Amino acid sequence: MNDDINAKQENLRAKNYVSFFRQSSPYIHKYRGKTFVIMLTGETLAHDNLINIISDIALMSSLGVRVAIVYGARPQIDQHLQERNIQPVFYYERRITDKKSLECIKDAVGNMRAMIESRLSVGLGHSPMHGASIRVVSGNFVTARPLGVLDGVDFQYTGAVRKVDATAINHLLDSGYVVLLSCLGLSPTGEIFNMDVADVATCTASSLKAQKLVFYSERQGINNQQGQRINRLSLKEGRKTLNYLCGEPKRLLSFAIKACCADVERTQIISFRVDGSLLLELFTREGVGTLVCKDHYEQVRTANINDVGGILELIHPFEAQGILRRRARNELEREINLFIVVLIDGMIIGCAALHPCCTGSAELACLVVHAQYRKAHRGDLLLEHIEALAKQQQISKIFAMTTQASHWFIERQFTETSYDNLPEELKAKYDSGRQSKVLVKQLIANNE
Repeated sequence: MNDDINAKQENLRAKNYVSFFRQSSPYIHKYRGKTFVIMLTGETLAHDNLINIISDIALMSSLGVRVAIVYGARPQIDQHLQERNIQPVFYYERRITDKKSLECIKDAVGNMRAMIESRLSVGLGHSPMHGASIRVVSGNFVTARPLGVLDGVDFQYTGAVRKVDATAINHLLDSGYVVLLSCLGLSPTGEIFNMDVADVATCTASSLKAQKLVFYSERQGINNQQGQRINRLSLKEGRKTLNYLCGEPKRLLSFAIKACCADVERTQIISFRVDGSLLLELFTREGVGTLVCKDHYEQVRTANINDVGGILELIHPFEAQGILRRRARNELEREINLFIVVLIDGMIIGCAALHPCCTGSAELACLVVHAQYRKAHRGDLLLEHIEALAKQQQISKIFAMTTQASHWFIERQFTETSYDNLPEELKAKYDSGRQSKVLVKQLIANNE
C-alpha cells in the first residue's frame, strides 16, 4: 500500500515538473537577452530563503537574462547603530543620516555587498549553482544628490538619485556580468549619500529601459480590500489601489507605477519568504505575486495569420474529445480574419469565430477557452466581442451549434431551435453525424 502511495506521489511530482518545464519554455526564449533589475531589501538579505533567491537569480543569468541587482540594508544598518548606541532618526519614514550614522551605513552596506558577491560565487558540486560561473561587478554607477531640507528638517547625508550611468552598466551586462548596485551613491563633490533602495532600483530600471523590475517584499504582492492577492494591475487600477494601502505595499506599488510610467515594461512584487517565487512569477502564466504593467497584459484582438499555430494548439484537445469539429490548417488560414483571440502574455488562451451568412444572420463557431483560464469569465468576454462585431455588421441574429455546451449558451439568452430554422449556408455545413444542438440568439439592438 505504501509503495502504491509513494509511486502515485512520485508520478504527481513528475507530472508537475514536466508541466512547469513545458509552461516555462516560451518564457526562457522570450527573456534571453532582456534586462531585469531585481531589488533585494535588507530584510530579504537577512532571511533564510536568501540562498535559494541567489540561486534563482544565478539561474536567470545562466539563461541569458541581463541581471542588475540593487540591494538595501535597513535592518543591518539598525543593528550597527544599536551596537554603537546611536538612535536612528526618521521623518516620514525616511532615515535622517548624520555623519555617525553614515559610518554605520557604509559598514552595513559593505558587508552586504561582500556577502552577495560570495553567495553568487558559490560553485561547489553539491550546490544549485554548480558550474554557473557567475561574474559579479559593482562600482560607482549611481550619482546622488542631497535630499536637502524638507519641512525645516535637514536630511544631511540622506540623498536621492541624480543620475544612473546606463552606458557603463549596459556595457557590463553585454559582457555577461551581473551588476551589483547598493543604496549608496556618490555626488560630484565626492560625498556619499544614503538613498532609498526602491528609488535606486526604479531609476536604474528606467535608465536601462529594463523589461522587468522585480521588488522582493515581505508580502506576496499586493492584496485587495478583502485580503486577496491581486494577480495584476494596470496603471489605472494601481492608482486606485493606492487609496486604501499603507506602509510597504503602498510604497512599493507607488514605485512600481513610477517605473512603468518611465519606460519599464513591467514591474513585479513578490515575497522573499516564498521559495522559488522569482521563478514562479516569471515562468508561469498566473505567477505568485502582483504584476504592474502599462500595457494590457491580457488582450482581445482580431486574429492574424501568425495566430494559426496557436489556435490549432488551443483547439486540438477539444477536437480530440469530439467537442469541436476538426479544422485543417488550410481551412483555418482561409478563415483567420473571422476569428478573435484572447491572449495572456502573448499566448492564445481563447478564440471564437463569426461566420456571416447572406440572410443577415451569422454562425458563432469555435468558441473555446483553455482549461486553466475558465474561471475569469473569458468565454463571456469572447461572446461580448462577437456580439459587438455582429452588431457592427448589422447582423440580426447569431446561431451556435454545439454538442456539449447548450446550457452555457441558454444561460446567455440563446434559445434552442431546430435544424429547419438554420440559414441554407449553415444547413450545408451541418454534420448530421455529430447531432449538434442548434441555438439562436436575437440581437435586439439590430431590431430597434
